[in-house]
Amino acid sequence: MPNIIGLSGSLRRASFNAMLLRAASQVAPAGVAVEIGSIRGIPLYDGDVEAAEGIPNTVQELKAKIAAADGLLIVTPEYNNSIPGVLKNAIDWLSRPSEDIAKVFGGRPVAVIGTTPGQGGTALAQTAWLPVLRTLGTAPWFGGRMMVSSADDTFDGEGKMTDEKTKRRLAVFMEGFAAFVSERHR
Repeated sequence: MPNIIGLSGSLRRASFNAMLLRAASQVAPAGVAVEIGSIRGIPLYDGDVEAAEGIPNTVQELKAKIAAADGLLIVTPEYNNSIPGVLKNAIDWLSRPSEDIAKVFGGRPVAVIGTTPGQGGTALAQTAWLPVLRTLGTAPWFGGRMMVSSADDTFDGEGKMTDEKTKRRLAVFMEGFAAFVSERHR
């Protein structure tokens, strides 16, 4: 059974991207486990802190979860037409020390999705992640795109996805990504 870990790139408790991640875990195909990870508690990257204290426990725990997973689902907000700083910061910590990059990211199947209240659907943020994913040596899945616009009309007040068309698109996306993950781990 493929095991996918998902990370929402927002710290906001009522984050639309955290809602999208939960929805993705619910519509994943039978036999696919989607664990919801968290970047909460990861400090700002500081090389002096790394040199003096090492890698923070929150980072070490998340690195271990990603390394143990068969695939990584990044659920990215779009801030100022690009990637969110908190998620980029988490990825920067996760790539430390550089000797661990291959263990955590190397060849790992990755998909990027996202949602926004606006009309762009995180297209620019998803594109901005590509050089980062390439540098880390991941295996991005390009078999589908999942960008959700008008997030405030897609989720209800309890964070549940209410738009059936979007839910079906998400299920198709997750089916394709899960198949890609399975193929990479045969």
